[in-house]
Amino acid sequence: MANPPVCRIMDYGKFKFDEAQRAKESRRKAVHVGIKEMKYRPKIGSGDFETKTRQVAKFLDDGHKVKLTIMFRGREVFHPELGKRILDRVAEQLGDSAKVEFEPRLDGRNMVMVLAPDKRARQSAAARAVRQQHEEAEAPVKPGVGEGISGDGPAPQGG
Repeated sequence: MANPPVCRIMDYGKFKFDEAQRAKESRRKAVHVGIKEMKYRPKIGSGDFETKTRQVAKFLDDGHKVKLTIMFRGREVFHPELGKRILDRVAEQLGDSAKVEFEPRLDGRNMVMVLAPDKRARQSAAARAVRQQHEEAEAPVKPGVGEGISGDGPAPQGG
């Protein structure tokens, strides 16, 4: 707003380059939340259920949202309570690390629910881990524990 107006002579190519670098840096710092999907069936076995639920927990720990899908085939679609029971069981098992973003709802032949990572639970878990490490570091080491395990000396002769 100076009088007379003031202008600055600058290298336009350098200006565009610096602007691109700033944009690239801001994209790098952005948090990318992906949506992973895990599909279940109403008649899933306990082993498969545990494996898939562990994988869902891993996705949530990585910070991704997880879309849980129950696929109904044939006449299974007439018993949506079976699918809802499975989704509720998953949500119950992951209750400490996840929050339900979308309640289970029937979408054609599929029942869908979305879980999101619970940031407060992750922060409290991280704080607990730090506290536990400090307690372990302050615990006194018992003398004599672990001695004689290394293979330095000759093997003891047994009768």
